[in-house]
Amino acid sequence: MAGTETARAAEPDLAGLEAGLDALDSVQVKRTPWRQVLLTKVLPPVAAVVLVLVVWKLLVLARVTDDYKLPDPSAVWSSLRELWLGGTLLDIVWTSVSRGLLGFLAALAIGTPLGLLVARVAIVRAALGPILSGLQSLPSVAWVPAAVIWLGITDSAMYAVILLGAVPSIANGLVSGIDQVPPLYLRAGRTLGATGARGARHILLPAALPGYIAGLKQGWAFSWRSLMAAELIASSPDLGLGLGQYLENARTDSDMPGVLLGIVLILFVGIAIDLIVFSPLERRVLRTRGLAVR
Repeated sequence: MAGTETARAAEPDLAGLEAGLDALDSVQVKRTPWRQVLLTKVLPPVAAVVLVLVVWKLLVLARVTDDYKLPDPSAVWSSLRELWLGGTLLDIVWTSVSRGLLGFLAALAIGTPLGLLVARVAIVRAALGPILSGLQSLPSVAWVPAAVIWLGITDSAMYAVILLGAVPSIANGLVSGIDQVPPLYLRAGRTLGATGARGARHILLPAALPGYIAGLKQGWAFSWRSLMAAELIASSPDLGLGLGQYLENARTDSDMPGVLLGIVLILFVGIAIDLIVFSPLERRVLRTRGLAVR
């Protein structure tokens, strides 16, 4: 009798639990209204840009320094318009973007298996872990002189600097993500036969995606910064005119509007790649895990 009463008492609890699970399954993610997106995502950065331009204009009107040191925003706009009308703006941007993306993809192909190896093999981790951490903290610009001596002022030197800057970040990001994977996932995968490469593909990488994507974002940032440092220092007509070389040419000509335009374009490209590629990917991964996305 006592067992029967206990079972009956447990039935409402089980029913409530099942109802709660069904409710969770039935929750649908609603699309954010465009007005809310406009107010929360678009207007704040636009307002920040307008504020910077207003402060910039006020400083110019107040003549806090000489015009050649702080030109009017209209002068920078004129430089941009001149590049556009001359048909060179897109060529300059694409020269650097294509190098940066190709170097990043190469770093991705190297850093991913390296990160898996470091995360899963203890002796490799003991040997390479501190080196990767040290390389990640080393400024990429320090590799430019060595790359130029080894490879000359060529595209190969540019890609070498990108790899040396980005690979440690990607590998360390993946190692950090794998370290946060619950051991239960790995045991369940082994029980189902997911071992070796299959386990890495179907268990480790999906479970470590948040940390891995954080490493990819940091790897892209290192790739872009490394490339700009290389183009600034190792400029040559044989390499084509990229953003870094355009910035250096403007400095050589004491063209402050051109210098500021180069800085703005470099910043714009870095932000655009993050917004177009990495932020949507990160939001999608977080949503699939039921995590809040701002």
